[in-house]
Amino acid sequence: MADDALRSRLISDMLRQRKDLLQHRLIDEFVTPLDFTPIDELMISSAAWDHVQSLYIEPKIVFAHPILLRAHPSTSLYYRGMALLSLKRVKQGTASSVDSWEAGSNKNPIREDSARKVASLYNTMISSIIEGSSKWTLDNGYRNIVATMGISFDGMFRNQIGDIAEKLVKNRLVEWLKAKGLLPEDCPDHGGYLLPRDTIMNFGSEPDIDFTRGDHLVATIEVKGGRDPAGALERLGAMTKSFKETPPDCVNFLVAGIITTEMKKRLDAIGNVKVYLLDDISQDGEKWEDFTNEVFHHAVRVI
Repeated sequence: MADDALRSRLISDMLRQRKDLLQHRLIDEFVTPLDFTPIDELMISSAAWDHVQSLYIEPKIVFAHPILLRAHPSTSLYYRGMALLSLKRVKQGTASSVDSWEAGSNKNPIREDSARKVASLYNTMISSIIEGSSKWTLDNGYRNIVATMGISFDGMFRNQIGDIAEKLVKNRLVEWLKAKGLLPEDCPDHGGYLLPRDTIMNFGSEPDIDFTRGDHLVATIEVKGGRDPAGALERLGAMTKSFKETPPDCVNFLVAGIITTEMKKRLDAIGNVKVYLLDDISQDGEKWEDFTNEVFHHAVRVI
């Protein structure tokens, strides 16, 4: 039950970021002329093309084009969602992994043949979806995108609970700071952030979050969302190393997916770590407020 609630919270938080809207904007603002003809070479059916034309929708808003995908690989997320395809299905159908495209981590330019294969797969599925509904609208396509994102995030939860838990805590802290007027509403979604009293909140790894004032490390937060008891001590080893390298007056926080008896014993021995359970702060409003109060009032002292 706890996993279900956390999964729902994580998926909700990630969907609320609406990364698909960013990709839609990239597509909408792409000014390079795109020639979709002959449409059959891009695997666009005549019926689907005519239907989209009858709705006076720009083709690039519905159908993928290799030139646009090569210029903005992250737009794969948008078209893949429109086509209701999983990342795994795209790899199976094209022999190309688009994970790095959508994450923005691809190191080399996208090859023309790869972009064409991916665009053709997307267009095949999009055409089929449009043909299957005489009343298809762009809103239908948008709903497909959101549904696909939700399914993808659910898979990510199972495979990458640690990374997703870290993102959840970071995103919620930024939202909380904005709500308190401690950060501007239009600030970017990454560290570092300038807080009151010349305090900088940085996002990184080991620690996941740190707060510095001048050259002094004031506080750190480590997020370890894994729930497997068998790997608990291994995760603790990395945390212990990070905490031991902080100054004596630095306040360290641990947000953990699970705390075993042996973990608690070793954390108590360190002595300068405040421990919170991920389930508690993600599901209980009072415990979330207690956590933020400890961090920003007692430790960092910016409120």
